[in-house]
Amino acid sequence: MPSDVSAAAGMPFDLAAPADLATNRKNMALLVQLRWIAVIGQIVTIAFVHFWMDVALPLMPMAAVICGLLALNLISLLWLRYRADINNRELLVALALDVAALTTLLYLSGGATNPFTSLYLLQVTLGAVLLDAPSTWSLVALVCMSYAWLTGYYEPLAPPQHGFGDAFSRYITGTFIGLVLDAVLLVVFVTRINRNLRDRDARLAALRQHAAEQDHIVRMGLLASGAAHELGTPLASLSVILSDWRRMPTLAADAELSHDLSEMETSLQRCKTIVTGILLSAGEARGEGSAPTTVAAFLTALVEEWRTSRPSATLYFRNAFGTDLAIVSDIALKQAIFNVLDNAAEVSRDWIELTAEREGDTLVLSVTDRGPGFAREMLPQVGKPYQSTKGRPGSGLGLFLVVNVVRKLGGVVTARNRPDIGAAVRLELPLSTLAIGDHLDG
Repeated sequence: MPSDVSAAAGMPFDLAAPADLATNRKNMALLVQLRWIAVIGQIVTIAFVHFWMDVALPLMPMAAVICGLLALNLISLLWLRYRADINNRELLVALALDVAALTTLLYLSGGATNPFTSLYLLQVTLGAVLLDAPSTWSLVALVCMSYAWLTGYYEPLAPPQHGFGDAFSRYITGTFIGLVLDAVLLVVFVTRINRNLRDRDARLAALRQHAAEQDHIVRMGLLASGAAHELGTPLASLSVILSDWRRMPTLAADAELSHDLSEMETSLQRCKTIVTGILLSAGEARGEGSAPTTVAAFLTALVEEWRTSRPSATLYFRNAFGTDLAIVSDIALKQAIFNVLDNAAEVSRDWIELTAEREGDTLVLSVTDRGPGFAREMLPQVGKPYQSTKGRPGSGLGLFLVVNVVRKLGGVVTARNRPDIGAAVRLELPLSTLAIGDHLDG
């Protein structure tokens, strides 16, 4: 008597997305695993019927079918290892081969009179769940033709030599066993396949979220470019006017006015720097404004510039990086760190600490503060646009841009609340994207 030899493991349609390819591969691997289970079930069932029920079965032909399934599984494992993608047609072929194996075993054990023909329904159900409509109907046609063929062509089962109840009782027992197998295997197969589908949906949702964020960045970049274009002319005019004023003897002789002019020029330069930083943070290509430097020099200059522009905040810098390393300074990264420091300064002006460490080939920057910390419901949303408790238009964009700049450099950003007080934001950056040359000194 045969047991089920199939479980389709694929997608109802072919997708080119990496998430779907990964799901198809996982489901094909599941098909291979289920075929191992089916082979074991067949061996147990055949042994039970032949030796316990004393029904004579053609053991050698059945063993040949089982060996064929074992060979198919070995070939499938090798094919799965070296094949990059799995499509719907290949999954249909795998199901059809399982139907053929089941049909052969039924042919050798009573044909349509065998109560285990109910296992065809399991194959059809799995095909309906896993294949596209044309492939499913093809499988249905194959099953129907196989069953119709078995009504006229099969090897009759010999009655038990020592008696094992009447024929009707044996048929009812076999039908009951087939029903139990159908129910158990459907639950096992469909549960595992649904888990693969849920994993695929989660990956696709993450990809859609990432695409939406990238689209958001592009739109922000366009707006920032327009703003920079509009601000460029008035900033240039102000720069010329201030330069002319500084050359005027009356103004140059007044120390107080001269000091005010210097403050105005500093603020004007700061405005130009902010516009440039917004453009870069909003998605401009890395490399503009970059220059060779070292980790220590880059961070020291960054800290000094931030302290100069935010004199009311107290920033402590601790460099625990170790041996210095030559890198390329990145304006986008600089602006991202500024955004994190600015967020910390809004809630903890009296104490902010920036720590630089090296973990293997990763630069780790940690910004800690003594503010109220993140709201518990906000921690999972850190880095998503407009997720903030500040209640202001545009709030939450700072960390959103930080996360995307760091991710563009191959790093990750994490945030947590400190056990005692305040919060900590951790930026992990691979040195391979910052270092000059391919060699990283250990």
